[in-house]
Amino acid sequence: MDLEFNRNEDAMKLAWSQVKQRLAVIYKGGGEKSVAKQRERNKLTARERIQYLIDPDSRFIEIGAFAAWDMYQSEGGCPAAGTVAGVGYVSGRQCIIVANDQTVKAGAWFPMAGKKNLRMQEIAMENNLPIIYLVDSAGVYLPMQDEIFPDKEHFGRIFRNNARMSAMGIPQIAAVMGACVAGGAYLPIMSDETLMVTGNGSIFLAGPYLVKAAIGEDVDAETLGGAVTHTEISGIADYKFDTEQQCLDHIKKLVGKMGQPAFAGFSRQAAIAPAAAPDHIYGIQAPNNTKPYDMQRIIDCLVDAGSFDAFKTDYGKTIICGYARIEGWAVGIVANQRLVLKNRKGEMQLGGVIYNDSADKAARFIMNCNQKKIPLVFLQDVTGFMVGSRSEHAGIIKDGAKLVNAVANSVVPKITIVVGNSYGAGNYAMCGKAYDPRFIYAWPSAKIAVMGGEQAAKTLLQIQVANLKTKGETVTAEQEQQLLDEIKGRYETQTTPYYAAARLWVDAIIDPADTRMVISEAISAANHQPQIAEFKTGVIQV
Repeated sequence: MDLEFNRNEDAMKLAWSQVKQRLAVIYKGGGEKSVAKQRERNKLTARERIQYLIDPDSRFIEIGAFAAWDMYQSEGGCPAAGTVAGVGYVSGRQCIIVANDQTVKAGAWFPMAGKKNLRMQEIAMENNLPIIYLVDSAGVYLPMQDEIFPDKEHFGRIFRNNARMSAMGIPQIAAVMGACVAGGAYLPIMSDETLMVTGNGSIFLAGPYLVKAAIGEDVDAETLGGAVTHTEISGIADYKFDTEQQCLDHIKKLVGKMGQPAFAGFSRQAAIAPAAAPDHIYGIQAPNNTKPYDMQRIIDCLVDAGSFDAFKTDYGKTIICGYARIEGWAVGIVANQRLVLKNRKGEMQLGGVIYNDSADKAARFIMNCNQKKIPLVFLQDVTGFMVGSRSEHAGIIKDGAKLVNAVANSVVPKITIVVGNSYGAGNYAMCGKAYDPRFIYAWPSAKIAVMGGEQAAKTLLQIQVANLKTKGETVTAEQEQQLLDEIKGRYETQTTPYYAAARLWVDAIIDPADTRMVISEAISAANHQPQIAEFKTGVIQV
């Protein structure tokens, strides 16, 4: 190993260590006092419930752990958006699991909680996966009700999705382990089966205090909507249990009795270890992604040894395309190449930039993968499309549109990993969040923005300085530098993977060494979708 590799490795491991430190804070939920209150009521935390439910030693991919990170500070924060969720195995069956975290504001729904829950339902619907809800929530967070209640992608959409999933034949199981209040009461009842824990679980449209205020009736929570009430009188719930563990054990039984799903039939063979060790991946990128590197080295850490077959190797070199296998799954890889290369005319090309030939090549490859029903993996480290008169005259917009069209209309599963930069239209062309990847993950080195921080800051500075001068104000060089530093600092904060993960632009920030495993689990989930639509691209300029 050379010194540069060691420096890169140390920087990436340090960046991942910071991710883990922040996750450790998130995992505490609402804090020790709130957890102690759970214990007093013989209740497990959301994370403990999930750990008890999933199969021992099985893979669990958490989604949205950083949701709401550094948001809602005036409200005291909302770790993981008050919801713990992910993709895991229950009785050998891959499932979506969504658990309200009662230690965070009594499990109340903040705006990002709604977005996160909708994302989990979206994953269930796209991949035809059973979904398990572990319910323990006080309902909508009333001080922010206007941001969570009325709009199309707000709270009510969850129950619409309940109905849609039921019509699609996607199993839904709800276990009510605490409060389930007001509109939230519809979620378990619109699920296929409802389980309740005696003494703690309760379901009602209006709690005792609201009932007293509305109609003057005095009634306690257990009589109003407890497990006995709903299993013996209303018939709303199907099962009641004395402990949470008994309740979770019964979920395992229910899942274990489900019939086998129909699969999409994506090709899989016995897995072969990569040619390069997965942890070798740490030493490839320079800190802050400041130097060129060979993306093929990253690919070699991800794919089964000897499985990569390059497509159009000598054409469109700033994008690598090729067929491979990851843990045995057949995949088509589309990856930005960060090396500074020579094109076929011997001219230099900047790595990470999409040129006409690269866009043309990638579009054709994506069409081939759709034709052959091969899932697509995008490895993003892109600064955008090439600009300038030469590229414009050559039709870069046309070629870029061709690539975007192919990505947008793809019917095979798309899994996106943001390895480094994800700037501008390059984000779109390489299957950013707006282009419906089944799953999208970021490395600690990821940066997502309309353009790089330096360029953006200088552009914004020019605009601000021009505005000040039109008002007759003079701006010194020192003031310009101060303005530039302020703009750059603010802009760079917004490009971090934490900022993106907080807003669910990415599903999670992952350990680079886990990338191979995460992609494999994503394809396994996508394989549960039995019907792949016919691939059509519409009108494309050629």
